[in-house]
Amino acid sequence: MDARSPQRPPPQGAADLLDELHDAFPNEQVTVQEFLERLEGRAFGLLLLLLALPMCIPNIPGISTIFGVLLVAPALQMILGQSKPWLPARVRAWSFQREHLQKAIRGATPWLRRIERYIRPRWTVLTRPPVTIFLGLQTLFMAFVLMLPIPLGNWPPAMTIAMTALALLQRDGLLVLLAIPAAAASTLVAYAGIRIGIAAMSELGQLATEFFSTVWPF
Repeated sequence: MDARSPQRPPPQGAADLLDELHDAFPNEQVTVQEFLERLEGRAFGLLLLLLALPMCIPNIPGISTIFGVLLVAPALQMILGQSKPWLPARVRAWSFQREHLQKAIRGATPWLRRIERYIRPRWTVLTRPPVTIFLGLQTLFMAFVLMLPIPLGNWPPAMTIAMTALALLQRDGLLVLLAIPAAAASTLVAYAGIRIGIAAMSELGQLATEFFSTVWPF
């Protein structure tokens, strides 16, 4: 008789997990507590993915700041080595409409299925502690980048966080490595956006000064 332990089954795909979440909640309002309970052992990966997906496309200014703040908690808990996200009781009591969650899932699932053809378990040591501490630091930094009011600058860090989430969900160490240059590129985009914004504000200030000095010369 073979005494070896049975081989661990391959991780379930992110698209399949989202499909399960689509019909998992019977009530119109879903509390954060109910949501976290459904995430089970994949809490960090799936939570990061669900928070990052809405930011992977250009959106209303200010929304990325809110999601950036929400991403701080799981990032810090990854750094501290906690096995699952912790949120205060008041936050766990928050609720959101099931319809909004289902709409986001329906929009994300098709392209996730296409991407997942290239993602599989490999170099899994890079998806476990202590490497996850580095992933938490990287995610925390990306969350701070998301908070910056940079026009069209939210999607690069969001894509980086989504890559990290998929790497954790699928235990794909190669995707972990690819997320590092993605984070560097996101930082460069943010830096360029800030420099352009400062230059534009300076130019506008100079034009305004010249205009007012012409209209109301002193």
